[in-house]
Amino acid sequence: MPVQRGPRFSPQQIGIAAISLVVVVVVVIVLVATTGGSNKPQEGPVGSRTAASPALVSETTSVPESVYQQVGLPKELTNSPSKVKGESALTKNGLPEMLYMGAEYCPYCASERWPMIMALSKFGTFSNLSNTFSSVSDFAPDTATWSFYKSTYTSKYLVFQPFELATNQPAASGACQVSGYACLETDYTAAESNLLQKLGGGSFPFIDFGNKLMQSGSGYTDQPLVLAGLTAQEIASDLHNAKSPVAQAEDGSANYFTAAICSMTGNQPSSVCSASYVKAAQKKAGV
Repeated sequence: MPVQRGPRFSPQQIGIAAISLVVVVVVVIVLVATTGGSNKPQEGPVGSRTAASPALVSETTSVPESVYQQVGLPKELTNSPSKVKGESALTKNGLPEMLYMGAEYCPYCASERWPMIMALSKFGTFSNLSNTFSSVSDFAPDTATWSFYKSTYTSKYLVFQPFELATNQPAASGACQVSGYACLETDYTAAESNLLQKLGGGSFPFIDFGNKLMQSGSGYTDQPLVLAGLTAQEIASDLHNAKSPVAQAEDGSANYFTAAICSMTGNQPSSVCSASYVKAAQKKAGV
């Protein structure tokens, strides 16, 4: 079954303030730049995100290992991290870097933030996470999810560098926009934008695991629909039930992401990276 990906973007769409980027891929959606407009994120409302409660973060990041083992690598997840060839290691501050580029409106990003948080929390700690929803007018509208905007992640094993390129709110006329939504974070580098294009084909979400593995798009075509109509609390609760559709999709994705992160860290810590699903996912990816 072919994987349905999010919209494709060129660097011009994304609108880096005061920087002119080389266009790597010709795409359909073009950044609107009119006379009197701005290439900076629009002033005023920047989405409907709210600070995540400690209880919700705790429930999301405390799924028992026995549940992950039971879920394993569901066959529905046909789009998993794949091996990157011909690229130098992606590092930051002496540690391997995991790069995420997405947007708050994006329903595919909405489904992938849950497993990213679950997997990354095995290697470090998040603070200042927010909750938000995907676009009300896109595929799988109004999907409950997280935002990495202004969050921090601390780990002795890796650096996590996320960028939410746009909000879930329409852009003001003449303002910086990505597919019609207001620009949010535009402080990524040309090199990071080029990785989005070269390795990810310009699709959201783009997840680069140290240039060893990467994934573009969600784990399977309709993955955001598994979260449809559920509150964030309901999703977090379902993560603990290995037989639930939510756990099959999100815990299964988290297992693949855990394996990809282990490939970055030299399979450390061993308490995480010795799991059978980690070894199986790494074998599948050829790392």
